[in-house]
Amino acid sequence: MAQQVPQGLTPEIDGERAQLAFGDIALRWGSRNARILAPLLTLVCMFIFFSFATDVFLTTGNLQNIVTQIGAVAVAACGVTFVLLCAEIDLSIGSIATLSGVIVAALWVGELWPDLGNWGILVAIVACTLLGLLNGVMVAFIGIPSFMMTLAMLTIAHGLSVYFSEGKPIGKVPPVLEHLGGASDRIIGIPVVGLVALAILLVGEIVLSYTRFGRYVYMTGGNREAAEMSGVNTRQVIMAALTICAFTACLSGMLFVGRIHSANPSAGGDLLLQAVAAVVLGGTSLFGGEGGIKNTIIGLCIFGILNNGLNLLPNISFYFKEALQGIILLAALLLNVLALRLEKVQTRTE
Repeated sequence: MAQQVPQGLTPEIDGERAQLAFGDIALRWGSRNARILAPLLTLVCMFIFFSFATDVFLTTGNLQNIVTQIGAVAVAACGVTFVLLCAEIDLSIGSIATLSGVIVAALWVGELWPDLGNWGILVAIVACTLLGLLNGVMVAFIGIPSFMMTLAMLTIAHGLSVYFSEGKPIGKVPPVLEHLGGASDRIIGIPVVGLVALAILLVGEIVLSYTRFGRYVYMTGGNREAAEMSGVNTRQVIMAALTICAFTACLSGMLFVGRIHSANPSAGGDLLLQAVAAVVLGGTSLFGGEGGIKNTIIGLCIFGILNNGLNLLPNISFYFKEALQGIILLAALLLNVLALRLEKVQTRTE
């Protein structure tokens, strides 16, 4: 005997059920990926707004300017991502970046210190990386909180910058840095500094996503006690993360002096704010264990487009633009927080 089809089921009802099921799946997927979707939505909205608000924004020259402006910040932000994923902080990156530029310029000019030429670049890298290693040892093995240790290192690095330069700007830097950090040097239309930043970010993404050390970074920031019980040497991970952060800050400082063709011991103060803001805007948690380089790239694009776009708007007072930038950044952060709460709620319900 043939089985009868249940009464009351029509193709229209089946279609509605399929649509509801698809909508439920899409909502769950969006909730699970809110950490990256929220900043991505912010980026798209900003890009569309400035594209219509000004005729200059989408020109090739302006897009190249954005890449040049965020290039040095992107390099520093890569190292900051490692530190924040470990649930630590590094306040010294601005001063270390300044110190690297001063060392390179001082050893290139050779007036106050020996003329080492391009070897001064290697000296600066080694010196600044050792300062990062000192940060790591003091935080991970001695037990000084990273906030206090890196605050002390900020003062030390700034003092060394003033000492090596005698408090005066140095007007010459190695030509290789001018080529790497300058705005005029391009490859297939892309500023060289942007390609350098992209290469460093790519290395950071590979390390965090495809290596054992990268997994240890996430484990250390996510749950340090559980990581230690699993056999992870969290002290070495934290030490390495702070060392990496100082190394990338050093490279960022070199790119910066290459861009402005001089080294100033008073410069670099904004780098800390810009790098941390870009990483957090992208969705990386200040409490560790969540986020990554993909988020940092989105945050960098938000930061770069916002800075550039506000400068292009003609009807906004120059004196109000900085306050407006802070307001917009706050709104973006609130959106990220709401999205992260939605993500956590969805994770708990599953």
